Amino acid sequence: MSIEQDFHRIKRLPPYVFAEVNAMKARARAAGEDIIDFGMGNPDQPTPAHIVEKLVEAARNPRAHRYSMSRGIPGLRKALAGYYQRRFGVEIDPEREAIVTLGSKEGLANLANAITSPGDIVLVPNPSYPIHPYGFIIAGGSCRYVPVTPDADFLKALDRAVRHSVPKPIALVLNYPSNPTALLADLDFYGQVVDFCRHHKIWILSDLAYSEIYFDVAPPPSILQVPGAKDIAVEFTSMSKTYNMPGWRIGFAAGNTTLIAALARIKSYLDYGAFTPIQVAASAALNGPQDCVDEIRAMYKDRRDVLIEGLAAAGWEVPSPQATMFAWAPIPPAFAPLGSLEFSKLLMSHAQVAVAPGIGFGEYGDGFVRIGLVENRHRTRQAVRNIKTFLANTDQVLETSEKQRAESGR
Repeated sequence: MSIEQDFHRIKRLPPYVFAEVNAMKARARAAGEDIIDFGMGNPDQPTPAHIVEKLVEAARNPRAHRYSMSRGIPGLRKALAGYYQRRFGVEIDPEREAIVTLGSKEGLANLANAITSPGDIVLVPNPSYPIHPYGFIIAGGSCRYVPVTPDADFLKALDRAVRHSVPKPIALVLNYPSNPTALLADLDFYGQVVDFCRHHKIWILSDLAYSEIYFDVAPPPSILQVPGAKDIAVEFTSMSKTYNMPGWRIGFAAGNTTLIAALARIKSYLDYGAFTPIQVAASAALNGPQDCVDEIRAMYKDRRDVLIEGLAAAGWEVPSPQATMFAWAPIPPAFAPLGSLEFSKLLMSHAQVAVAPGIGFGEYGDGFVRIGLVENRHRTRQAVRNIKTFLANTDQVLETSEKQRAESGR
C-alpha cells in the first residue's frame, strides 16, 4: 500500500516540487558536474564567532544539558523583547507575549495546528513559502489564496474572500519582506489590514523572518507597530538569516496573548525547547554587538548587485530585490511556455545552475524562478557566464528539449 492510500494528511500534500530538482542536482553532482546551487535559502557563511563562543561556553556547563523550557528560557524571551523595543519601538511582555520556537517554520506549523479545526478556511498569499499554506492544510484546514502584492488589489481580494467564503476565514498569513517574491509592505498597508481583520475577527500571522536583510530602503516595519495589532496579530521572527544560524533552529513568536498561549500549550506536549546553550548563544546574539548583521546585509547586497547586473548583461532582465536573500526572476520569454519546473531543469542540465522553480511556491509562481544569493561573488559570476552561454543557445536548447520530451512521450 502507498502512503497516499493510508494516511489522510499525507494525501492532502502534493509531491514536493523541490525534491525533483534536488534529485536531479544530486545525480549531476554524482556524475562529477559542478552545480552552482542557488536553489535553497541556506546561508553559506559561518555564524559570527562571538555567538559560537557563547554556545561553547554554555555547553561546558553540565546543568545546561538537561531538559530546557518549551517556551524558551527567560533570558532569551527578554532579549527578544529588547530587540522589539530597539528596532520597532514595540513593547513585548516576555512572559505573556513571547515564545521561543524551533525556527519560525516550526512555530507557524504548530500554531496552525493549535488554532485550526477541520474545514476552517485560512487566507494565504500565492505565491508564498510552502509552510504558510501547508501548515494549515496538514492541520485539516483549507486555503483561499489572495494576491501577494501589498496594495489595493490585495485589500480588494481580502474583502472579496471574506464575503464569499463559507465558513468565514479564521486567519490571514502575511510575509513581508516576502519569500519568494522579495516584496515589501509599509505601515500604511499593515494598518489597513489590521483594521479590516479586527472588524471581521480574523487572526493575523505575520512572518518577518527577513526583517534585517534589506537594501537601499528603510528597515522593514513590524505589523505590531500598528496600534491595536496585538489584539489579533502574532509575528514570527528568526535567527536563521539575520545571524547565519539556519541549522541552530531558533525562532520566535510575539504578539497576541491568546495565540502565544495556544502555541505554548501545543509545544508543551511536543517539545522541551531548543538545547539551552543554543538559547544562551541566541541571547548573546540579540543583546550583543550588531556589526555582524550589518556585514551580512552588505554581503547579500554585493551578491545581489553582481547577480542582477550580470544577468542583465547576459540578456535576462530580473528586478533587483530590495530585501531578502532572493531574486524573483521572470522566466525568459522564449522559455515561458515550458513553466518553471522544466526551465529549472534546463538551466541545470545546460548551464549547471540550480534554482528553485516558482511552481513550488504556488500556482501563481509558475512564471518565475527563485534565485538564492547563497554563492560567493566568484561562483555567482561563473553562474552568470554559464547562463549567458545558455541564453545565447536558446534555439538549440529548446529544440533538444522538445525532441527529448517527444521521445519520452512515446
